[in-house]
Amino acid sequence: MKRILVTGGAGFVGSHLCETLLDKGNEVICLDNYFTGKKAKIVHLIDNPYFELIRHDVTQPFYIEVDEIYNLACPASPIHYQYNPIKTIKTSVMGAINMLGLAKRIKAKILQASTSEVYGDPDVHPQPEDYWGNVNPIGVRSCYDEGKRCAESLFVNYHHQNEVLIKIIRIFNTYGPKMEPDDGRVVSNFIMQALKNEDITIFGDGQQTRSFQYVSDLVEGMMRMMKTDDDFIGPVNIGNPGEFTMLELANEIIDITGSKSKLIHLPLPADDPTQRQPDISLAREKLDNWEPKVPLREGLTKTIEYFDKLASEQSLL
Repeated sequence: MKRILVTGGAGFVGSHLCETLLDKGNEVICLDNYFTGKKAKIVHLIDNPYFELIRHDVTQPFYIEVDEIYNLACPASPIHYQYNPIKTIKTSVMGAINMLGLAKRIKAKILQASTSEVYGDPDVHPQPEDYWGNVNPIGVRSCYDEGKRCAESLFVNYHHQNEVLIKIIRIFNTYGPKMEPDDGRVVSNFIMQALKNEDITIFGDGQQTRSFQYVSDLVEGMMRMMKTDDDFIGPVNIGNPGEFTMLELANEIIDITGSKSKLIHLPLPADDPTQRQPDISLAREKLDNWEPKVPLREGLTKTIEYFDKLASEQSLL
């Protein structure tokens, strides 16, 4: 049994990770300030004697004894990270400093949940890990993009200067149950609009592409990355190389839900990437042949069932 700290553990991905780590026989400490995370996502774990929940903001130092740290704390959807951009940058940068300082003191291995947003609006397609990106450092998305890029730099330098055992993953678009219905992400937006039979809003012409991975595939990739040899630090892309246009996604969701929704087009937001697709060759090589297992339609069906139930319980429909 390992003692594992998960920052942002009450968030969408963090709650799934906490569940899976417990199922694997570990002791899990979930750290969250509930800025975007919710206790409801992990409340069913509280009775587990090997689970501990602590309310704390990673921008403040934290002291504990653990074997491993998964650093997930940061708002991840555009609505949330643009709501308080300074808070977003602080969470990425100061949170990284505090968690790396903790890892250094207690000699714990630490994984940084970075993002495909470090590639910005890429002019290389698909994106390999050695691509440096095309990011607007003063744009509306920069609080998240540059915060995560700075965090990667901090991790690498703590590794080289202080011999901290680090792992860096870059997460591509992920979806699944426990997403928030109003988080502004394209999957949740489309699903909620379809369930309500409202017009589905397509930004631009709808030909911009994304790659969608189901949350269980991401969690498996994260845990495999943590288990790799100490000399492999990453970064490594964790995403689904299947590429879909926004129009294809919308039509798939309409088909699954049987919705009467129509598609409408709105102007494209500033700095919105036109293409996003991971090159996962390195993940296949280093993470024991890891690759996504859940097809888009299967994952969307499970996610739609979750949102449908949630909406009925909260009278959102």
